[in-house]
Amino acid sequence: MAIFSFIGFTLLVAIVSYYATRKTHENTSDGYFLGGRSLTAGVIAGSLLLTNLSTEQIVGLNGSAYTDGLSVMAWETLAAIAMVVTAVYLLPRYLKGGLTTVPQFLSKRFDVSTKTITSGLFLTGYVVVLLPVILYSGSVAISGMFNIPEMLNITNTQSLWLCIWGIGIIGSIYAVFGGLKAVVVSDSINAIGLLVGGLLIPFFGLVAIGDGSMMAGLDILMTTNPERFKSMGSAEQEVPFSTIFTGMMLVQLFYWGTNQQIIQRALGAKNLAEGQKGLLLASFLKILGPLILVLPGIIAYHYFEGGLASSDLAYPELVRAVLPKYLVGFFAAVLFGAILSSFNSVLNSSVTLFGIDIYKQHINKDADEQTIVKYGKRFGVLLAISAMFIAPLIANAGSLFAYLQEVNGIYSIPIFTIIVVGYTTKRVPAIAAKIGVISGSLLYILSQFILKPRFIESAVEKAQDAGITDAAALRLVEIDAYPHFLHVMAILFVLNILIMLLIGKIRPREEDYVLEYTKQVDIEPWKHTKVVGLIVVSTVVFIYVYFR
Repeated sequence: MAIFSFIGFTLLVAIVSYYATRKTHENTSDGYFLGGRSLTAGVIAGSLLLTNLSTEQIVGLNGSAYTDGLSVMAWETLAAIAMVVTAVYLLPRYLKGGLTTVPQFLSKRFDVSTKTITSGLFLTGYVVVLLPVILYSGSVAISGMFNIPEMLNITNTQSLWLCIWGIGIIGSIYAVFGGLKAVVVSDSINAIGLLVGGLLIPFFGLVAIGDGSMMAGLDILMTTNPERFKSMGSAEQEVPFSTIFTGMMLVQLFYWGTNQQIIQRALGAKNLAEGQKGLLLASFLKILGPLILVLPGIIAYHYFEGGLASSDLAYPELVRAVLPKYLVGFFAAVLFGAILSSFNSVLNSSVTLFGIDIYKQHINKDADEQTIVKYGKRFGVLLAISAMFIAPLIANAGSLFAYLQEVNGIYSIPIFTIIVVGYTTKRVPAIAAKIGVISGSLLYILSQFILKPRFIESAVEKAQDAGITDAAALRLVEIDAYPHFLHVMAILFVLNILIMLLIGKIRPREEDYVLEYTKQVDIEPWKHTKVVGLIVVSTVVFIYVYFR
């Protein structure tokens, strides 16, 4: 029964996506890469949420909540504020400039080399880190949910490869051959399923705790574990409260405002008003994210009495324990949709970056739009195959969610820095941008992957020499030995801006940069944008104060 409901829901999404996109002109850049610049608020909001949500986040963030409680909700709630900033400040400028990719702005503001370096950083991060992690974590979830090794009488490794290639091939069909519109339509349907399915897990978990009553379960949970409902994390937790005011907000602004895989949905808006409404609708829904991505982890801690071997088992074990058997197929289909969404969204953005910023710019400058799309698709197939081969190799990467957040800093903060300077100054030259993005990446690598391990190793050795052997005490020593990676991001962000401004003072551009209006879409803003944005920000602040 489970497998039939899984196949049925998955086919439904595919059929609806096909009929919704069959009239879109996929042989043009706007048609393929931006859905013909025809996307409306609801579709944009649904696609934003599903692009963001996948198993590495659903499983990983609930695992973090199992360990640290409500404080990890910062990854969700602060995203709402970042979307408001994007809607009010960044999106009007993107659409005024008629952008298809974020690096296109860097070409106009600085030079082609800056754009190429940035596109290369994006693509490297996507193929080496993001795509393989999405494939691997999704495959682990699907394989475990259906117990595929036992079902097909194969080994766990064989099952992993089978699921990786299955997800990769289906996701590639959506992203490479369907274009952005096929991606966002499928995302919107899956968003509804994910909201319903995702809320079922905490509902049945609380019912199980409360012996049949959800409210009784919630009361028991909050009474028994009050320390897990504190919004402000301590220094030894994954998200210390102080990081909210440093690197956390920078990461959110990069992800929701400048990351190609995300902002491409808003760039495809039929006009600025629809794009702003889509972002703000998504921001409201994002505030509800902790119900799906944090609360189940807290429930799992209570349900299993903190006795799981690994925090990453919290979500799958809770699903297995509390979800009725007749809903397993539907929930697996929803989870499969979330996996596909993240995979095909990253892949579609990669195709866009290659086609527009690399193939057209450096390989065939005279290529017509149909040729750009054709070679972009070929690159997408190659990228997908590469990711499918890399994915099984990260099986021992540890905590996938923490791994992703830290490694992404190699390119996220440097790119965000040069975009901020690009929009807020008029005379900073191209050489400053190139130095900023390269030095930002190299300094972050030096800090996190060379200096940090040495500092921690030295501090632990000194502690052990002093007779400290307790694991918890040594963990505190490790935390105190080096700044949190989010603080490091903030430090490097400020340092890079100062470097760029200094270069701009010494060697300024000859002329002021002026943002031109390309008239691709109507840029009349939605009249309620600022009011709704203020409501969203106030709601986030209220949540933090209430659970302080």
